[in-house]
Order: sequence, then C-alpha cells, then structure tokens
Amino acid sequence: MKHSLTIEHSFPVLQRARGAGELRTKERAGATRIDTLCQEGCAKIRLPNTHGPHLEAVLINTAGGLTGGDQMAWTAQVAPEGKLLLTTQACERIYRSIGGAAQVQTRLEVGAGAHLDWMPQETILFEHSVLQRRIDIDLAPGATLTAVEAVLLGRDAMGETAAHATLNDQWRVRREGRLIHAEANRLTAEALPREGLSLLAGNRAFATILHVATSADAAEAQLARIRPSLADLGGTIAASVVGERLVIRALAPGGLALRRQIVPLLAQLSGTGSVPRLWHL
Repeated sequence: MKHSLTIEHSFPVLQRARGAGELRTKERAGATRIDTLCQEGCAKIRLPNTHGPHLEAVLINTAGGLTGGDQMAWTAQVAPEGKLLLTTQACERIYRSIGGAAQVQTRLEVGAGAHLDWMPQETILFEHSVLQRRIDIDLAPGATLTAVEAVLLGRDAMGETAAHATLNDQWRVRREGRLIHAEANRLTAEALPREGLSLLAGNRAFATILHVATSADAAEAQLARIRPSLADLGGTIAASVVGERLVIRALAPGGLALRRQIVPLLAQLSGTGSVPRLWHL
C-alpha cells in the first residue's frame, strides 16, 4: 500500500491598509460649505477654519504610509461656483513592497464656474516601493483647476535615491466628458529614465503643475503672469500653454529645492492666492 504525504504550507496573511474618503460641497450665503463627508478605514478628512469664502479640506492617511497591497480612494465634488482646496496632512510615504503595488485612486468633479485646488504634499518613494496611482478629474463649463503632483525619490537627509522604486501614474482630465489632458508617467528601476538627459537627468525630485483655465486666452494670460517668477526661480523648470491648459514641469536634486521652485507658482495659480498652511516649512 502506498501512502501519500500532504505537506501544508502556512503563509502569514498580512494586514493591508484600506481607506476611502468622500467630500461634497454646497454654496451657502456666498461661501463654500460642506454638504457630505464620508470616511472609511484609514482615510480621514479634516476641515480647518479658513475665515474666507473657500473651503479647505485636509486628507489624512492614518496608516502612516502605503505598501504593496494597500488601497486608498479619494472622491471630491465641488458645487457650482464653489471654491475648494484639497491638501494632505503630510507627505505620503510609499514603503518597500514584498508583493503587489500600493494603489491610490482619486476622482474629482468641479461644478460650473467653480474652482478646485488639488495640492497634496509630495509623495516619497522608498527603495523597492511600487505605486500605481490614477487621477480622474471632470470639469463642468466654466470650471477651473490648479493641480500639482510632486514625487521625491527617497529622503534628502538620508541620502536615499530609491533606485529600485517603481511608479505608474495616470492622469485624465475632462471638460464636459471631452478629454482635454492626459498623463501617463512610468518610472522603473532602469537607468535610462533616471539618468537620461531628456528625462530625470539624475534629479531625485520632480513635479507637474496643471492649471486649466476657462479659455486659451485666459491660460496665456496666466502664463504671462507667472513668467517673471519662472525667470527668477532658475533650475530645471518650464511652462507651456496648449489650449486652455497651462502645464509646468520641474526637476530638482531634492525635495527642498523642488519646493522652492513650485511654491511661488502654486501661490499665483491657486484660487486662494496662497499655498495651504500645511505646506509651510
């Protein structure tokens, strides 16, 4: 008689971070106010006092960072004629993955004549981290947008380069259902995207600022307004206008240098005339 031996392997089931936050606004007495707020898991939303007509919301990941298999989802809707500023409490940290990607999905809707400032603080990629991120933004007629995403490859103070970090970043911006802006950025551990002169050129910090105006003329006017600042900032930074879109791209050797480049521009392009208070060092 033959006997079969069954060996059972037990693998630890790792706890994963899950979070979803949703915010919707309404207009009341000439000011933007909260209408609906939902938060689940590690996603929290806080509303500091602004003493102005706009609403400011701070997005918080109480897990303290993300790693492979974690999932975060943010949703916001700005009422017609409203003004909303969305930022984060701190830089989002993407830690080493032992399997799978950390996933972040953001869905934003801006009503007719409204303005949205999407200004999260930087995302820090640590060594062997894997991040898949997607941002979908829908703009109604007359709506405007200022959005920024900044990425740091490791921490300046620790001398990190995150040489094996991986990023897949997708942006889709639509006006009344018509696609007006798309981004598809992919960073791998290969040397070419990190060292190539037409790509990161050895820099460890990079950012994209997108400003969507009401018209091509309005976008050109915004470019003319920030052009003196671009000249003063120096470094690797450039801006261009295509239709109603003003796009600014910046490269820097580290996070502090990148902030010095983009903060003055964000202050001029934001709906409030300044960057969020949490951005101040």
